[in-house]
Amino acid sequence: MFAVIDTLGRQYKVSVGDRVKFDRINNKGEAAAEGTQVTFSNVLLVGEGDTFTIGAPTISGAKVLGKILEQGKEKKVIAFKKKRRKGYSRKVGHRREYTLVQIEQIKAA
Repeated sequence: MFAVIDTLGRQYKVSVGDRVKFDRINNKGEAAAEGTQVTFSNVLLVGEGDTFTIGAPTISGAKVLGKILEQGKEKKVIAFKKKRRKGYSRKVGHRREYTLVQIEQIKAA
């Protein structure tokens, strides 16, 4: 059984037992604690074998339950710009924050 969920403007295909890196999940402005249960209610599609249930736009009553395993930062990404012979160069970098979630259960309506 798998589901397609929408969280923070991105869509992910998940199955039970998957470990998925999402953008940082906040709990009222703070990072959610490790071991916390997370519920994703924006389920766009649920499928098992050859049968599919497609939402318009979401499936009412469907949920995906997961457990937060880790909060962290990705490796640094560097963007470097240079214009030759002009003396111009610019270097900026950032580290995206992520939340690692293990999918435990998919509840279809």
